[in-house]
Amino acid sequence: MPLSPKNWLLILKKRAFLENGSRVLEKLIVSCNGRPTPIRSFSCEEIERATNNYDPRRIFHRDLLYEWYNGSFEGRMVSIKKYLKNFHEAVFTDIAISTKMSPHNNVLRLIGCCLETQIPTLVYESAANGSLAYRWEVSNSSLHGEQQQREPMAWQSKLKIAREIAHAIAYLHTAFSRPIIHRDIKQGNIFIDEHDVAKLTDFSQSISIPEGETHIVDKHVIGTLGFVCPYYATTLHITEKIDVFSFGSFLLELTTGQRICHLVETADDEGMELEDYIENVTINEIVNLEIQAGERGAVVDQQAQAVKLALLCREKDPEIRPNMVDVTKELRKIERLVL
Repeated sequence: MPLSPKNWLLILKKRAFLENGSRVLEKLIVSCNGRPTPIRSFSCEEIERATNNYDPRRIFHRDLLYEWYNGSFEGRMVSIKKYLKNFHEAVFTDIAISTKMSPHNNVLRLIGCCLETQIPTLVYESAANGSLAYRWEVSNSSLHGEQQQREPMAWQSKLKIAREIAHAIAYLHTAFSRPIIHRDIKQGNIFIDEHDVAKLTDFSQSISIPEGETHIVDKHVIGTLGFVCPYYATTLHITEKIDVFSFGSFLLELTTGQRICHLVETADDEGMELEDYIENVTINEIVNLEIQAGERGAVVDQQAQAVKLALLCREKDPEIRPNMVDVTKELRKIERLVL
């Protein structure tokens, strides 16, 4: 007797649940040294109700691999990450590393996942204020020549975000027996919660350095243009310092209000490397005028120090770059400059 569509769907859900469940458990055991942290399992129906059947109006961030939805479950707001492409290994890595990192206050906490879908769907705490990438874009009209839609983010808020994310990356590098490298630090992977606390997300491309080793070699370069360390791009050697380079690009964007690609193009027009160009201009020449307007002298000094730190993080020689613990300390010093 042929199966009805409903029964066939149930079989597919059970098969996906078993296959995904075993992969998640395996990844968690390996990642957590045999002591996996339990996470909640959600059904397809629960995810559909939470997102109103994946209502596109609830999407608050998109990437090439996934979409993020604002959802509601049992009276609480959540963020739901739906993968669009079948990159199973990336999804399971995301789950495992997110689970390990969830206790950190500056990492978006993974609550659980739905294993009944072909590709697991992930459920996180709410990112009520969306992605930093979106918030930054609507605060910087010069990017697209559009009329400004909202007031630029206050400099002290930006500095706080930089320090919080630096702290999360430092934890990623130092809290475990095998250092974890994020490999895609950028504004699109930083969310803001209802209390304006910055949260690092997306560990799908993360990789661990084996115990006793100083680096690991991968087959492909992972990352975003302008954020990828040149030494890594040419050697494929992965160390903590590639995250430091990416953070430098992130800090440069956050401070100046300009995309890293735009800064590079401007430097190219002057026949210079980016670092040489920035060192030969004043802070007022590279910081978005709308951001700079009305700022007091001490703020400009802080911005100059932040740019200096960003350039140090982007040094071509990885050995010259600071580690993220020292970057976090330096950002705290910059915050304490008298206003």
